[in-house]
Amino acid sequence: MSVLPSRHTAPILIAATLALTGCGRLTVMPPPEGVPVVLKPAELTTTWTDADGGTLTLKPDGTFVADDVCIAYRWDEGLTGSGKGTWVRGSNKTQSIIHVIFDAAHPETGEREPDSYAALRHHKVLKLWTAVGDPDNDYPNCVLTSPAS
Repeated sequence: MSVLPSRHTAPILIAATLALTGCGRLTVMPPPEGVPVVLKPAELTTTWTDADGGTLTLKPDGTFVADDVCIAYRWDEGLTGSGKGTWVRGSNKTQSIIHVIFDAAHPETGEREPDSYAALRHHKVLKLWTAVGDPDNDYPNCVLTSPAS
């Protein structure tokens, strides 16, 4: 009795491996429509609104107020936040990145970790966005738009 695999075993194992791999997602949700953009402070200091009516008001003094706005907390903790805090603008040559830090510590970790949004322009619409949720479950991205858009 031979314990070595037959020549037919290898193709079956490869097919099974590929089938199992197909069950999981190998990529994350793509970003929303738009091109990266560097925004001026005056373009940032406004009230940004998400698809569910949540708001993030960025103030010129570097503070913000959030009301039930979509944020990038861990996917298993809920995806909205309210409160006050500080914000800073970071940029590279092609895109503004906004970091918001809530005054209240995270309830699970006790730390204040920044949530970040990247700036996009889609035609005349200005957007801030971040990926949220479990990438295997097709949660939509968090997208905030400016009222001037």
